[in-house]
Amino acid sequence: MSNPLIPACIGYDGPMRPARVPIGLQLARSARVVSRAFDAALAEAGGSLPVWLVLLNTKAGRIANQRELADAVGVREATLTHHLNAMEADGLLTRRRDETNRRVHVVELTEAGEAAFLRLRDAAVAFDRRLRRGMTAEELSQLEGLLDRLETSVGARSS
Repeated sequence: MSNPLIPACIGYDGPMRPARVPIGLQLARSARVVSRAFDAALAEAGGSLPVWLVLLNTKAGRIANQRELADAVGVREATLTHHLNAMEADGLLTRRRDETNRRVHVVELTEAGEAAFLRLRDAAVAFDRRLRRGMTAEELSQLEGLLDRLETSVGARSS
């Protein structure tokens, strides 16, 4: 029995029962599984996603201040400060005031930070290889296009 309040195009075959798993739910599940596996790969290499993102963005050198670094890492400034404090205590980076603008902290990697960057980079590259294994270049291109379309459809990107 179909529900007249739910359009047939949604794919429901009965009251509140989808004929197929909604794409958003499938995507959320897949993202959670992949994210946990990536976290585990980084942890095995002695890091975490926030540490990797801080090291990567600091190494790239395109970040001008902590606000930009927080945005790049995907956390609030207060959370970033917590991560930077821990990373500084672990000897991975140093912070100092910019001589031309005392409100800006300059974040630099130490030798230990450089070594951690290399370890986590290797783990990230190996994980990416693992994800791509068994997929053709055409399938990967199609997947990238589909993910872009999903982001566009929810307004996260402009075409």
